Amino acid sequence: MSEDALQLALAKLDEDGAAAPVKAAFARRFAQLTDPDAGLLPGDALEPVDDVPALEDLPTGDADADADPQAILPRLAVIKLNGGLGTSMGLRGPKSLIDVKPGRTFLDIIARQVLALRRGASDARLPLVLLDSFSTRAATLRALAERHPDLATPPIPTDFLQSREPKLDADTLAPIAWPTDPRLEWCPPGHGDVYVSLAASGLLATLLQEGIDWAFISNSDNLGATVDPRIPAYAAAHGIPFVMEVVRGTAADRKGGHIARRRDSGRLVLRETAQTPPGDDSFTDVERWRFYNTNNLWVDLKALDRLLQQDPAGPDLPLIVNRKTVDPRDPSSPPVLQLETAMGAALGAIDGARAVLVPRTRFAPVKTTDDLLVVRSDAYTIDDDGRVAPTFDGPPPVVALASEFYKSLPDMEARFPHGPPSLRQARSLTVTDDVTFGADVRVVGDVKLTRAGTIPDGEILTA
Repeated sequence: MSEDALQLALAKLDEDGAAAPVKAAFARRFAQLTDPDAGLLPGDALEPVDDVPALEDLPTGDADADADPQAILPRLAVIKLNGGLGTSMGLRGPKSLIDVKPGRTFLDIIARQVLALRRGASDARLPLVLLDSFSTRAATLRALAERHPDLATPPIPTDFLQSREPKLDADTLAPIAWPTDPRLEWCPPGHGDVYVSLAASGLLATLLQEGIDWAFISNSDNLGATVDPRIPAYAAAHGIPFVMEVVRGTAADRKGGHIARRRDSGRLVLRETAQTPPGDDSFTDVERWRFYNTNNLWVDLKALDRLLQQDPAGPDLPLIVNRKTVDPRDPSSPPVLQLETAMGAALGAIDGARAVLVPRTRFAPVKTTDDLLVVRSDAYTIDDDGRVAPTFDGPPPVVALASEFYKSLPDMEARFPHGPPSLRQARSLTVTDDVTFGADVRVVGDVKLTRAGTIPDGEILTA
């Protein structure tokens, strides 16, 4: 039955015009689906990693001029994952078009960061290329054309499209049919698709033809992910084809992906929650698993091209099965499986891949309205060159807002009508009820609000 289901899915991909690498990667994920243990990484098969070099200890130059940090900039492209909608915040447009500071979106700040780098390295084109989805492409390209026309670097395109694949009927594994809205029959295959889409879109070939042989890939919602040429210079000098930036784990990282070393081979791997066998409680031990993935990745494009020539399906990434209903807004619609991979898992799939320890300032993703409130507040400043700088001492303030009142961006903004409170002196702000904040409110230390009401203008909240 599964072989018939696979052929039906491949036929549907053919009808959709999918390129050969896209079909090969899907077929590999489908094969993994039939192996219940595929991709699982039990804790007792792993060892902690304790030998990660730190960014500040990397050399600033090298006898090999091609591996000098400044010399490598003309060979570098910046790729930002831009396939996500702001659905987790109750929105339907691209997440990158949400305001971070008044009048400045994620995309605006990324554009400023890249343009500032170009000014500082006059011989570097530093193309910015977005990995868009079918949902984000039109609105994002329109915003770029209107607000940042000087970013374009032809013949290198401004974006390339993430591939799509059929959602699978959870019972039969055949492609689901949903005549009510055929668009819902399709789903993205996770950001691990970036490697295959680089080849299938022709972008990889274009970059290499233009003398670009390194790529910095990161999430568009992580404004701390800026170009630091020391990392690709270090990688080029030591023949390292892939580098993952990692941070020292804290309690807040317990649900994130951590790196480890396989006992059987000594190979570095990334372990996500979905790869932990049932009953294995080792995943959340941040003292044992010291280093956590930032999704800031540096890729040698020549090495990637060689890998894709050997195997069009790209790096052999572990499968992540996402279980949903065909219409995510209708829990009574048929259950489906979405076959996904994570791009950071290439750490365990590319020979010679390494990790580098970076400061927390390079890892400040905005996944929820809680995160957005912190970045919008005075806890961070963003200058005209797009540099994001913390104004607090120690770890960043932790905000936890009651989801029933603050999860959607419109609801959150309605409860902060004068903007965020001051958080630069806060350690944490927890709000468990429906609270509206007045103007010029300050939060100091650890504050927990458990009763509905309104905080007066100018109030100083303390523990």
